[in-house]
Amino acid sequence: MQANAQNRGVYPLGMSATNSGVTPGPGFTYGNQLLFYSRDHVKDDIGNTLSVTGQNYVLMDMNTLTWVSRQTFLCGAAFSAAATLPFAKNNLTSDIAGRVSGGGGFADSYYMPFILGWNRERVSIRAIYGFLAPTGRFVAGANNNVGSGYWTHALSSGQTFYLSSDKQLILSTFEMYEFHTTQEGTGIQPGETFDLDYSLVRTLPLRKTLHLQIGVAGYEQRQTTAKTGPTISATASQERYAVNALGFALNSAFPNHKVNLGVKYFKEFYDRSTFQGYSVQFSGSISF
Repeated sequence: MQANAQNRGVYPLGMSATNSGVTPGPGFTYGNQLLFYSRDHVKDDIGNTLSVTGQNYVLMDMNTLTWVSRQTFLCGAAFSAAATLPFAKNNLTSDIAGRVSGGGGFADSYYMPFILGWNRERVSIRAIYGFLAPTGRFVAGANNNVGSGYWTHALSSGQTFYLSSDKQLILSTFEMYEFHTTQEGTGIQPGETFDLDYSLVRTLPLRKTLHLQIGVAGYEQRQTTAKTGPTISATASQERYAVNALGFALNSAFPNHKVNLGVKYFKEFYDRSTFQGYSVQFSGSISF
């Protein structure tokens, strides 16, 4: 994970929009996600585009290793744990000032030491505790930061519902609540954040060795508490960022090889107190 502490939460929106409740089989799974967020409209607190705009982009390479136990607990729940090691590059430019900031390198890492997953006939659910460690480079006032400069604790859950008896119509939702600590060197406490990813896809079993999922996907993000700190004005503290996006998802699964590949596209709309743009995301995973 990687974040801009000023106008968004730390969760990379959209990355859990599909199959969010499904726990992999026992053993190890490696997943990679390449996420690109481009934002070129600056929105104020009521959603108007500011006269002074710019462009912000974030490119993230997320490497996740997940381990799933063969043992079950609590009504058949599988216990698992995961770690995500990201590399990121970001850039912020202004129409007036030109390039304002940008950096690249190893970003803030995300650890999920406690995951319980229930895979049932018509529903799969995961309950997760995770934390974001400020392992990315951050120096207060620097213009080449990659990390957020603060710790984040996160409670999240994913649900996948099989709406048809043949399990080919699938609704997935993923929720996360972010509890941010104080940013090092600035004394800023970012407001807490609620995140929502979702999708409705149809599975097309083209043949036994290839399954295809296609459908709509989206994400939402809301700042739920005030941002405070010695440099935060009363007006800025009252603002609450909001992000909305809708797009599509396409996934392909190769069961014989335990490989999954996917692509997602999201277009943002009616954002507030943040940049607005679009996201393109590529994913792949393999189980061992």
